Order: sequence, then C-alpha cells, then structure tokens
Amino acid sequence: MPLPRPSPLQHLPSEELEGVDEATWLDVIHKMDEVYSKLVADEVELEEKNAQLEQSQQFIFSLLSAMSDVLIACNQDGLIEETNAALCELVGRTEQSLRGTPVVELLADAASVAHWRQSTEQQTPREGAVLEVNLRDARGQVVPVDLNCTPRRNSDGRLVGRVLVGRPLGELKRAYHQLREAHEALKRAQQQLMHSEKMASLGRLVAGVAHELNNPISFVLGNVHVLQRYGTRLDSYLAALHRLELPSDVQAQRAELRIDHLLKDLPSLLEGTLEGAQRTADIVNGLKRFSTAVHEEIAPVEISEVVERAILWVKKGTAPRFEVHWTRGPDCQVSGNAGQLLQVMMNLIQNAYDAAGSDDTRTPELRIEMTVSGSSVQLRFADNGPGIAPEHLSRVFDPFFTTKRVGKGTGLGLSISYGIVEQHGGKLSAANLPQGGAEFVLTLPVIPP
Repeated sequence: MPLPRPSPLQHLPSEELEGVDEATWLDVIHKMDEVYSKLVADEVELEEKNAQLEQSQQFIFSLLSAMSDVLIACNQDGLIEETNAALCELVGRTEQSLRGTPVVELLADAASVAHWRQSTEQQTPREGAVLEVNLRDARGQVVPVDLNCTPRRNSDGRLVGRVLVGRPLGELKRAYHQLREAHEALKRAQQQLMHSEKMASLGRLVAGVAHELNNPISFVLGNVHVLQRYGTRLDSYLAALHRLELPSDVQAQRAELRIDHLLKDLPSLLEGTLEGAQRTADIVNGLKRFSTAVHEEIAPVEISEVVERAILWVKKGTAPRFEVHWTRGPDCQVSGNAGQLLQVMMNLIQNAYDAAGSDDTRTPELRIEMTVSGSSVQLRFADNGPGIAPEHLSRVFDPFFTTKRVGKGTGLGLSISYGIVEQHGGKLSAANLPQGGAEFVLTLPVIPP
C-alpha cells in the first residue's frame, strides 16, 4: 500500500517560511519526492520478498510433511530444533512438544545412547555418516532406524548442529521376513510337487514290474512247498531202505554219492529257498502297496493310541533295549486307516532304532513329541543316531534307497510310509538335528471336535 504523500509546508511554522526563495523550496520538494518514491519502492520490494519467503517456507513445509523418512534437526547440544510429520507420527508427539527436547529422550536403549554420544563428541562430523540406533515408538516398541547424519552450518560456515534423516527398518525387515518365508514355502512346495510326480512315475513302473514278478514267484513258492513234501516222503523211504541188508556195490555207491549228507542237507536247502521266495513275495507285495492306493476302511483313529501300540510292538519284537521317550499331547482323532498308520509309526520307530543302534557304545534313544495346533497334529521322531548324510536327505523317501547292509532293508519302508501319509492328507519330512541325530516330522489333519 503506497505511503501518503506529505506536504512540504505541513510541519513548518509560518515565520520560518519568510526569507526562503522559490528555487530553494522547489529543491526541497524535489528531494522529498525522491525520498518518498524510494520509500514506496522499498516497501514494494519488501512485500515481494515477504511473499517469496512465505512461498519458500510453504514449499519446505510441504516437503517435510511429505517425507516418509523421519527428520530431526538439532543444535550442537543435541536439542531438537525442527522435525517432520513422519517423526511425530512415529513417536506419538507433536512438533511443538519435540522442540527443545534432547535427542537422547527418543532413543530406546543404552547402546543407542552410546552411539549417539560418540557421534556428537566428534568435533568435525563426517559427511553422510550412518548412525544405527533404536527409537521407541508411540506404543513403546523398539524401532530400529539407520540415521544419515549430516553437519549443519550457518552462513559463516560454522557448525551449528546436525540433520538426521532415516527410515524405520521394522516394516522393511517384516516384509523381508515374509518374503523369505514365502520363498521357503515355495521351495518346499516345489520339492513336494517334484517328489509327487517322481513317485507317480515310479508307481506306474513298479506296478508293471510287480505284476510281472507276482506269477513266477507264486510258482516258485508253490513248487518249494511241494518239494518239501516230496523230500519228507523220500527221506522216509530211503531211511526204510537203508535199514535193509544192501549189496556191497549199492553200499559203495551210497557212500560215493554222499546220499546221507544229501538227505541231511536237503531240508535246510528247501527252507532257505522257501525263505528267499517268501522274502521276494514280501517285496512284491510292498511294491504293490507302493504303486497303488489301497482302499481300506477309513474311520476316526486316536493317534496317541496308534503311537503307543507301535512303541510296544517294536520294543517287544526287535528292540528290547530301545529307550523311547514318549510325550503324549492332548487327545485328538484323525480320519484314516488304523492299520496303515500303525505301519507308518512302526516303520519310523524301527528305522530310528536301526540308526541309533548302529553304534554299540551308546544306548539307542528316541524322543517322540506330539503337539496339536489348529487343524493338524504333529509328531516328531528324534533319535540319537549319526543322522542322515546331507547328500542322502533328498533321497530318503525314494523307493529302494537304503543305507542299511545288504539283507537288512529293502528301501521300501519310508517310501511306502510317505505314500500312506500323503493318502491321509498329511506330510512326512526328514531333517538333521543341530545336536546330532535325525528327525522325522509327521503332520496329519485332525477331525474337528
């Protein structure tokens, strides 16, 4: 707004006007016009600079408000002079209440305070130094923040404080953790899918092999049983014959052909043949079970009772010195076939005994822990054996894969167990324990109460 033009004669007494010529007055009036014009120009310039300053302040304020990173501007004594909306929202305080507050009041632990004090003790702070501290948010939780520390100087270049800019890492760490969990779940699902496809292909192959082997094995078993009966008859006949007085040439031929030794050895030979044929038949039956989904009666099964029955049978049968530590969980039922589930439990327990009992210097032990969480029950079988070699972990459920001595295992037990568990809608996995030994984890869906 322009200033009012003053009158050159307004404030002068009338007696002072006498004796002043007209040129002097004109010069005075001219000078006053110049001063007035200068005042008007200065006022207009001042108003323009004020408007520019307001625009700059509004621009800076909008930038600070839009920042998602927290900002702290403090003086040399560590007192907060300026903040932004992100910091106010994080700590749950207003900008006015934060001004003049020491930065250390926002820190969550002694280590962060020590880092801050070590940084402020530097006379010439390093440009762009990163300060790792923990802040305490509005809910009292610890929030890790990496603060970029920049020295703040005045127009003379003198250090007057610091500017701290950083982003809370809590959300980033949570997002990274969720991404890592999703990646691990995807890898497990991929491995599960590959294993299922491999099992399906092997199942079709094994079904054909089992069918082709079944008939000749049946002939062998039938013929061996007939040979046993024939052998018994021949033994009776020759025993009666040898009680007679035979000619000397027949007696010599009997000794030469070792007929007595043959008759004595024949039963053991037939028994060995029968045992081998029966073992082959058992393998074929295992192949058939592995390759086809056996439709047996499905009913509610109390899983704890199946585990306890399996422990009892294994200990009474082949592992009397086996120490099994059973931690029973709450009662729960699964939908399935009790016989098939018992076969799985016995197989896992027997395998644990075989692994832990391979070293005669220690007592074989197995810990079975049962936990029920939500809609599933989990059983952990952890033994004190040597564990599973890393190169074997991906193959333990493959058919015919075994690390046992020849004649001690067919390599079908775990693959059959894996298939049974899958048919029951569950999962079976293997891993090594950090303290040593192997752990098998069986998970089955439970029947809602």
